[in-house]
Parts: sequence; C-alpha cells; structure tokens
Amino acid sequence: MIHKIYEYLLLKNLTTAPSEICFMLTIDDLISAPERIYDIVSWSLEVTGIRMVTFHIDTEDPTSCEPFIEEIRKISQIAHLHLHQDEEYVEAGKGLCVMVVIGKSGRWEVTESIRRIAEEGVDPCDVTEEMIEEHLTFRCAPDLIIKTGGSHLTDFLIWQSVYSELFFLDMNWKFFRKTDFLRALRDYQSRTRRFGA
Repeated sequence: MIHKIYEYLLLKNLTTAPSEICFMLTIDDLISAPERIYDIVSWSLEVTGIRMVTFHIDTEDPTSCEPFIEEIRKISQIAHLHLHQDEEYVEAGKGLCVMVVIGKSGRWEVTESIRRIAEEGVDPCDVTEEMIEEHLTFRCAPDLIIKTGGSHLTDFLIWQSVYSELFFLDMNWKFFRKTDFLRALRDYQSRTRRFGA
C-alpha cells in the first residue's frame, strides 16, 4: 500500500516528462524478464508527455530473441508497435509509438545512411549532417536513455542520442519496478539540458 502511495506521489509531481525514452537491454535482460517491456509501455501510458518509447536489445544473433517475440508483440494490444528484427519489420496496433529493435547497431545505421546517399549519386562535397539524418533508419532522438545492470551502453542511436540524458541503475533489469521508472523521470525533470552548449 505504501509503495502504491509513493508511486502516486511520484507520478503526481511529474511536470516535465521526456518526450522520447530509450531503454538499452542485453539479450540476458530480455531472457530474465521479457514481460518487463510490456510493463514499461503500460506505465508510460500513464505519463503525460511521453510520445515514444524505444527498446534496443543488444545481440549478435537476432534469432536468439525468437522465444520472446510473442511476448513483445503483445505490446500492440495497448500501443503502436514497430518491431525490427534482423531484416524483418512488423508494425501493429495504435496509440503510443513503441519501437523494439533487435540487434541493430549505430555504426551499421550510419554506414547504411551513407551508403544510401552514395547510391543516389550525391557528390561527397555536398553531403551534410541533415542529409545523413534524413537517411537514418530510425527517426528518433531520445531525450532520456535508461540502462539497468552493470553492462555498458551500446552504440545504438549513436547519432541521434548525442544530446540525450543518461540514467544508470545498478539493479538488474528483472528487478526494475514502476517506482524506478518514475524515479528516472523525476531525475530527468530535475536536470538542466544544455544540448551540447
């Protein structure tokens, strides 16, 4: 009961939520608690201001996530799911935009962007930052990146996350609770974003 009251107070005092949030997970995180992704999406629906939630699952073998795909697809019951798994893309549901990306790296994405520009016959001297951004696979710019456990961040969204706020938790993914989620949002609210200035 006390825990619920604390969650209520945290949520009530949130006035500035991040528009876009990204969670960076390992394959071990997914294996330990695949249902947590759905939980976080449902918690996000309660927060005014959140427009997009992204989950990146770091793995060199996208097929390792196969046993958990049905659990991930349940998200489409409450939100608009965009699922990227290897070369497969699935879109389903309505509402809050939720992107789940399995195995793609930031270096791969930037390389693909440059390759597409080259295929269009653009002179290298005419390539701009804006042009690279327009050719990126993932059109998002997370305000907040959340990482649980002791592992390091991946290079996912390396271009888009240059001004993102980072929030690290020592606890493992399977122990991540709604309270921890709301604390991360509260921490974000207390920061002064400088956007590289």
